[in-house]
Amino acid sequence: MNFTHPFLDGDGDDKLHEECGVFGIIGAPDAAAACALGLHALQHRGQEAVGITSFDGTEFFTRRGLGHVADNFSSAESIAELPGQMAGGHVRYSTTGGSGMRNVQPLYADLASGGFAVAHNGNISNAMQLKQELVSKGAIFQSTSDTEVIIHLVATSRYPTMLDKLTDALRLVEGAYALVVMTPRGMAACRDPMGIRPLVMGKLGDAVVFASETVALDVVGAEFTRQVEPGEFIEVDFDGTIRSHRPFGNTPARPCIFEHVYFSRPDSIFNKRSVYESRKNIGMELAREMPCDADLVVPVPDSGVPAAIGYAQESGIPFELGIIRSHYVGRTFIQPSDGARHAGVKRKHNANRKIVEGKRIVLIDDSIVRGTTSLKIVQMMRDAGAKEVHFRVASPPTGHGCYYGVDTPERSKLLAGRMDLEAMREFIQADSLAFVSIDGLYRAVGLEGRDKACPQYCDACFTGEYPTPLTDLAGRKDKDAQLSLPVNKVA
Repeated sequence: MNFTHPFLDGDGDDKLHEECGVFGIIGAPDAAAACALGLHALQHRGQEAVGITSFDGTEFFTRRGLGHVADNFSSAESIAELPGQMAGGHVRYSTTGGSGMRNVQPLYADLASGGFAVAHNGNISNAMQLKQELVSKGAIFQSTSDTEVIIHLVATSRYPTMLDKLTDALRLVEGAYALVVMTPRGMAACRDPMGIRPLVMGKLGDAVVFASETVALDVVGAEFTRQVEPGEFIEVDFDGTIRSHRPFGNTPARPCIFEHVYFSRPDSIFNKRSVYESRKNIGMELAREMPCDADLVVPVPDSGVPAAIGYAQESGIPFELGIIRSHYVGRTFIQPSDGARHAGVKRKHNANRKIVEGKRIVLIDDSIVRGTTSLKIVQMMRDAGAKEVHFRVASPPTGHGCYYGVDTPERSKLLAGRMDLEAMREFIQADSLAFVSIDGLYRAVGLEGRDKACPQYCDACFTGEYPTPLTDLAGRKDKDAQLSLPVNKVA
């Protein structure tokens, strides 16, 4: 269900992208305004579309649009369209289902039990199979989003209460989800049994808030209460009553470790750890594991900065901003021509020539995906007069696709999926190339190393060890095999 974005099949934005972010608040007089502010803090998790649904005690109201939060919810008039003390919102980066207004969340439906709105972060890895079964029974889908499968499963459940209906539906799905759900009775939030996708809870006066990251709580002035636990289902009524349920038992948690590497904002707390400190620690581990004789440590901005600080502190090599990033440049893939897209890296990043000229530099980046940006950054350093360019990466090689709500190219387009270390070094034209080890990454987030028998995080993008079944993927592979088409191995 996780398809490569058509604009990213080349010299586009050479990063992995979290698919979306969610925010929900109940018990606040200005719920929609708080929701818009919270979504603005989550903008990095989805930049293609945004939506907010509110409830005024009688009726649901929805406003959705393509583009950024500020493009759609910056005016008093836009917020006035969303009255009520409960609101839920979503920012989206389209992969599953593609772009377009019909896939912008929250998705809403009138069920027999009343209105039902859902905002979903994650990916249902058996959504295609479930959709086929539902359509064969007469279901009519209005979107191509896997989230709509959840709505249909809730609608057709024979259980009496909304809690039981939603639990019944989620027992049928595989993959990853963090949900904020609104009904006429209140708000509910839940995470998949392994907690692959993040979700936290906070308080804003008498209001209860849910968000993908703690930074969204900070921005709206809410106090962080705790994370929603893996497999936990939290109900909040309009009178402020909070009930917690654990309908799925206890499964070993496997939160996404890439939240520490790149997805979360550095000022967030993820899995009870400061993301900024984790990234600094990764850089320190990288310096211990993969030292380099060099004059300067230079981050690839902005995501490589915390790791570069850690690398510099541990190695004793001076930290310098040898690359300056412009924050006023649009995303490269929306430019009108190939030539404009190819110039995207130079518009976003420019060498600080006086700093790097004649120096042996260590470039620090969070990851290498296709390698196209890494190649251009290395060349930029050489054009600016760098004597040597050594590349260090603050994550293990990303050689496998993600099927849990992350936009990942197919494996044949992942540099580490088709090349060994030396071939990758030659491709990006660096003097040396090294990645932090998987055990080093685990040490950086406070563990002794990776438990091979029961990994503490989902790290499938590095190891190929997927913690859940991938039913739709297996079905596609079987179909491709029948057609005698080449299939990328997933594990």
